[in-house]
Amino acid sequence: MSGTALWAAVLTASIGCYVLKLAGLSVPASWVEQPWVARIVDFVPAALLAALVAVQALTSGDQLVLDGRLAGLAVAAVALALRAPFIVVLLLAGAAGALVHVLTG
Repeated sequence: MSGTALWAAVLTASIGCYVLKLAGLSVPASWVEQPWVARIVDFVPAALLAALVAVQALTSGDQLVLDGRLAGLAVAAVALALRAPFIVVLLLAGAAGALVHVLTG
């Protein structure tokens, strides 16, 4: 990508972000205060986080892969379900991922 095309993309994205932010601020308060809107907005962060975790755990580049990251994620989910402290969850997930990596080469 040339320098000019890169700057054009950056400026276009910046203007798009500004317009999107302005559109969000321009929404009337009566629309935002609807109960169904509040219920949907409560689930958006969890859905975005789940999507990011899935992409990071299951992909490498543009390929779908199953490796130690998935094992670490599964161990972390079980540890969280058992209400383990967060540091323990991190240590268990890291150990599980490393163990799978060592065993599979």
